[in-house]
Amino acid sequence: MERTERIERIDPPLTADERETLRAYLDYHRATLAWKCEDLSDEQLRRTSTPPSTLSLLGLVRHMAEVERHWYRRVLNGEEIPHLWSDSHDFQAAYEVSGSGRAEAFGAWEEEVAHSRRIEAACASLDVTVHVPRWGKEASLRVLTLHLIHEYARHNGHADLLREAVDGVTGA
Repeated sequence: MERTERIERIDPPLTADERETLRAYLDYHRATLAWKCEDLSDEQLRRTSTPPSTLSLLGLVRHMAEVERHWYRRVLNGEEIPHLWSDSHDFQAAYEVSGSGRAEAFGAWEEEVAHSRRIEAACASLDVTVHVPRWGKEASLRVLTLHLIHEYARHNGHADLLREAVDGVTGA
């Protein structure tokens, strides 16, 4: 699959303020997921890991679209919106990729990332708090951002192994 645009990952700053540092690390991890999927066909993106797991790169992209949507739009912004791939609020449904392809998955993910950036930028500070029903407590934008960084970092480890299994490409 030929692409003209290459994924660029910037190094997070070493001396920026806290908010800019968190934004940069989150964007670094977002770019890492895109980079792990770069130049792969839909078939390669749908290729699953070792049984019994059905994890795939395409499933990870769809899952992270759902994660972005949940934490920034539902939790932080208070939007009452459905899941992207489930009528029953099942986060696992995003991993089911039969019939799905790059355009659909990346389109949804990129749209959710844009919403997330807009919502985060509109917050007065990292100290903005919201109630997190799943946790039963208040949490700050700082904690939500760190949670997203953690989520991406964990799944990027999976993406690294999946990519290597597809075509042998490795790298952090």
